[in-house]
Amino acid sequence: MRTNGIRRRSSTSLIIALFGLALFGAMLVLGGCAHEHPANVDADSGVDAYPSNYKSDILAAMHAYLNDPTGIRDGSVSPPVLKPVGGINHYVACVRFSAKKNGNVYDGVKEIAGVFIAGRLDHFLDPAPARPLCAGVSYAPFPELAKLPP
Repeated sequence: MRTNGIRRRSSTSLIIALFGLALFGAMLVLGGCAHEHPANVDADSGVDAYPSNYKSDILAAMHAYLNDPTGIRDGSVSPPVLKPVGGINHYVACVRFSAKKNGNVYDGVKEIAGVFIAGRLDHFLDPAPARPLCAGVSYAPFPELAKLPP
């Protein structure tokens, strides 16, 4: 149908176009709802996987954590245990040691907590935040700390 040189759509084709647009919008909304978000992962997905190589991960990270990783004394480590860190449960292994302050002067015993995510060491917590996480853990000797190369 033409009126003044302008072609008008019939009401049927307009209804079909609007229905198609509404159907496409519904598909987008429903597709977004079906997407699995990372925050909804369960314990079996590996996020809370037990860190089977926790000692070697700790040894590797001590080079970055300490200014002088040589000659560490009184090294001990706790086995990883699930603890709340920032409101989320992660495996935490506590490390107790005496490192060099400078030269041959030792700083005294320090206790830090290694936080593991997906079975790997993610970061260390310094003594103040580590204290409540490490309270009551049982330590085992960790002589490998004394053998770190420079």
